[in-house]
Amino acid sequence: MVLDSFRLDGKVALVTGASRGLGQGAAVALAEAGADVALLSQSASRETAEKVRALGRTAHLIEQDLVTATPEELDESIQSVEAELGRIDILVNNAGIIRRAPLLEHPAADWDAVMSVNLDAVFHLSQAAARRFVANGGGKIINVASMLSFQGGILVPGYAASKHAVAGLTKSFANELAARGVNVNAIAPGYMATDNTTAIRSDEAREKSILYRIPAGRWGTPADLQGAFVFLASSASDYVNGAVIPVDGGWLVR
Repeated sequence: MVLDSFRLDGKVALVTGASRGLGQGAAVALAEAGADVALLSQSASRETAEKVRALGRTAHLIEQDLVTATPEELDESIQSVEAELGRIDILVNNAGIIRRAPLLEHPAADWDAVMSVNLDAVFHLSQAAARRFVANGGGKIINVASMLSFQGGILVPGYAASKHAVAGLTKSFANELAARGVNVNAIAPGYMATDNTTAIRSDEAREKSILYRIPAGRWGTPADLQGAFVFLASSASDYVNGAVIPVDGGWLVR
């Protein structure tokens, strides 16, 4: 049955930025499909862990600040997943931050922080996970890109640059890993009602202009991404490599 190919029974996933929003939605979706889930965030993802455990799955909490984490510390996080949950099969690089300021005034510290979380951590976690996946005969890496993987945005040069780079890393990793049983793909969320968009949703004129351009006529929610996460984590996507899949209510085609 085709639906069986979407099951994740016996699999173990690591989701970054899992305490709320898109990361929490991804973790819950993977647990609903049968996976045990490690939850990495700056502070303990206790609410998400409760949701995962309520589904009869195991949750492992990892507290780590991706702004300051070294490559060695990120590898240790992968090791902790293996130690606590026995293996790792799926990595979801969801954690991301955004800093808004005009280009001519954009602080260097904001640029550095965004790159550390949105790009450096994605590379180092993916590299560490990929080493295990290749050794074990396969695995799935799912990156969270953005509409700003395709566009320039306003007042967010670091975020736009990092999300363009995430799309590039996705394709680069896929070229090297596809033949070794590792699928590397990305989801590009549209405008989502999360903490990262609070500022623009509170700007009446800006929110109106965004809604006008979305053919679906509404902001997205974490639930809108859950099917894509499960698909890319499962054997249903075994021949999908290097894709950046928009889940945007039609934003890019407007």
